[in-house]
This record gives sequence, C-alpha cells and structure tokens, in this order.
Amino acid sequence: MWRWPCIILEYDILFLDIELFRMTGIEAGDFIRNRLEDRSMQIIYISGKSSYARELFKTQPMDFLVKPIAQQDIDEALELAIKIIKKNMEKFEFQIGHDFYYMSYGSILYFSSEGRKIKIFTTYGEQEFYGKLRDVSKKLSDSFLNIHHSYIVNPEYVLHYAYDALELMDGTILPISKANRKQIRERILRER
Repeated sequence: MWRWPCIILEYDILFLDIELFRMTGIEAGDFIRNRLEDRSMQIIYISGKSSYARELFKTQPMDFLVKPIAQQDIDEALELAIKIIKKNMEKFEFQIGHDFYYMSYGSILYFSSEGRKIKIFTTYGEQEFYGKLRDVSKKLSDSFLNIHHSYIVNPEYVLHYAYDALELMDGTILPISKANRKQIRERILRER
C-alpha cells in the first residue's frame, strides 16, 4: 500500500487568530509550544478582544494585535520577529579537547558554572566544557542575562521573574544575586 511521504514544515513566524472554529488560538499555541516543543517560532496573536493577556502568557507570544489591525502594527511586529529570529540564529562556540562545537543562541536555556566546568543547558540536552563564565559572557550577545556569578540565562526561556529568582520554561528555578537584582529588574522593565 502506498503512503504519503511525511513532510515536516518549520515556520519562523505565525500570525494566529484566537477565535478559531474547532479550537482556540491559545490551544493551538499551547500545542506548538508543549506538544511540538517549538520555542523558536514567533507567535503573533490576533483578536477582536484585548482580554486574553493572562491566558497567552504560557504560550510565549511575541506580540498581541487587536483588530482592526493597522499596517504599521503588522510591520512593527514583523520587524521585531525578524530581529529575534536573526539573533536566535547566531551561534555560541566552545571547545572540548581539540574539537570545536557550535550552538545556536535560540537553543540555549542557560549556562551554569561549577568551578572550572561550564554546563550549557539547551532545549535538547546539556553539554559540559572547561572555562570561565565571565569569558562565556564576553562571547554572548547582550540579550543574555547575567543573573548570578554562577548563571547566565537566555531571557527567551524565562517564564516568571521574581525579586530574588526566576523560573524557566522547563521548571528550573535560578537565584538572582543581590548584586544583580537592580540591573535585572531595570532591564526587565525596559524590555516589557
């Protein structure tokens, strides 16, 4: 018996209406994030109502546009999505022995330092190499957060910020050092 070939399509940007026929756009976004485990797609929700903010939070939307939508709003959302996608395509380089490895910024959850060992926690596992966290920080883009002398975090995977800690999408809770709290709080407020 002949079967259709399996084709996997990957999309970078999705404009998703919240009011759909068989499911809501929020359910579709939840399916994308949790069942397909796609954290890199930039989801831009569209709705005639502005009351969905709380429900959308867990699906990590990039933006929320309220109908009627002006062309300028679409252009601004696309411009931001493209900027985020380009940033996520940048790569972090590290060395294990004589071999060099490259990891896209978009797949990195956070870095952890334990003595001279650095662990990279990613969307598909973890990797370990020797180095110093301050040297890692110099290689990274400004978008990463230095929250503690032992942790550098990709803010794209932060679910919840608190005064002294933050929670990542995978449930990991990391402390924010006293020395970094003011800086982190100011940056969060500036970017929101």
